[in-house]
Amino acid sequence: MGEREVRAQAPGPRDSALADGQGDLFAFEAANGLAMRTPNLSARTVITRAQSSCLLLVAAVLAALFARWPLATCAVLVASMSAGFMASTMFRAVLAWIGARSRPEPEHAARLPDALLPVYTILVPLYREANVLPRLARSLLLIDYPHDRLDIKILVENDDHETVTAAAELAGRGPFEILTVPHGTPRTKPRACNYGLSFARGEFTVIYDAEDRPERDQLRKAAAAFRRQPADVACLQAHLNFYNANENWLTRLFALDYALWFDVLLPGLDRMGVPMPLGGTSNHFRTAVLRELGGWDPFNVTEDADLGIRIGQHGKRVAMLNSTTFEEAPARLGVWLKQRSRWLKGYMQTWLVHTRDPVSLIRRIGHVGVLAFHLFLGGAVVAALVNPLLWAVSGLSLCFGWPLFEDSGNTLLALSATGLVGGNAILTSLAMAAPLKRGWNRLAPYGLTVMLYWALISVAAWRALVQLATNPFHWEKTAHGISRLPRWRN
Repeated sequence: MGEREVRAQAPGPRDSALADGQGDLFAFEAANGLAMRTPNLSARTVITRAQSSCLLLVAAVLAALFARWPLATCAVLVASMSAGFMASTMFRAVLAWIGARSRPEPEHAARLPDALLPVYTILVPLYREANVLPRLARSLLLIDYPHDRLDIKILVENDDHETVTAAAELAGRGPFEILTVPHGTPRTKPRACNYGLSFARGEFTVIYDAEDRPERDQLRKAAAAFRRQPADVACLQAHLNFYNANENWLTRLFALDYALWFDVLLPGLDRMGVPMPLGGTSNHFRTAVLRELGGWDPFNVTEDADLGIRIGQHGKRVAMLNSTTFEEAPARLGVWLKQRSRWLKGYMQTWLVHTRDPVSLIRRIGHVGVLAFHLFLGGAVVAALVNPLLWAVSGLSLCFGWPLFEDSGNTLLALSATGLVGGNAILTSLAMAAPLKRGWNRLAPYGLTVMLYWALISVAAWRALVQLATNPFHWEKTAHGISRLPRWRN
């Protein structure tokens, strides 16, 4: 079987497909299945002709207005950017208020007897991560779940010989199955996950990254939660945060970012009952529903966010799971910048994909869902892009007396400055309050520096926009296993 060989302790029922030379068929389906079945929901087409025409029309109108009334047009643009920034920020404040009222399920409701536990598939996509594989294997074997009901798929790319060799050593050491993903494009994590999904034997499927350290009882909690949840709950999203939060300023601010996102904002979306973007790991799915949805979009570099919205488009829901997975936060600016640029590029792809048919989107997720989608996902991109522009306009106007707002008696300057300062003040307050829910009080003061962190996010957003235009499917790999701190130190 060569490079497509599957090594397993207990081969699954579909493993023989590879022996029959059908690995390439599965690989083709992993890369192109969604784009072929529902092309309107795939990012393989970056922007449609209708969207291009709309953007060109807007650009032409703005150019004409600027040629006729340059100062007034600039003033309206600045006020519009400020209003959009403030609207997105205020929506986050509302979500924080709603999310803070959420109550986790009691611990006694989080266990099922072993006899009732279903087979659970764990997909672990790896690329050039042989160095973390031994630690990963130990962590997976520590999960509190019967090993005879675990179906762990280690997904390795066929040209990553070092990881393939390291993964082969896991054969016979537990419920591990090594799947070598055949060569193909695009070379992305979602493509590998789709390939692994073809062989999943579990009733439920979860994604873990190489550096993930889930709480030991997470699978038990998820299995029990799925039994209690209605059938329309297709996915449970666990909380995420970092075991190396205290490594440096960047990791501390990233931990605050995650605490706000997963402990406050996503629970708010959950309580509102609107579609939510998933995190990149610890998504627990009903396997049958995931296959019905077409799996992940391999052309979207933030496939998790897209899949969360697509779940809503198909009349299903995502709910939060009262369990945490700890990851390794990038401790180096270059690594962090590449990761955040990829995420923001994926948000842009997701927004473009799900606004191709606005009428259908409203019909499927409702007016409130559409508003939440634009303010939360689209707002994250817009806020990151306009934040430095608003600071520049306000600063230059105040310091050098730009005549931009001359005709309005500085009313628009005051409005834009109020939105800018007010929005950043709200974000600072949220960043300081978010870790308190987790009991990480000592991280809260670092929230006072969140505006500097936002400046870095803006750099990543503009970098992402350039990549969307020049290299939309490029996947910038995040390096793991470089933290200097012990894995559970916080």
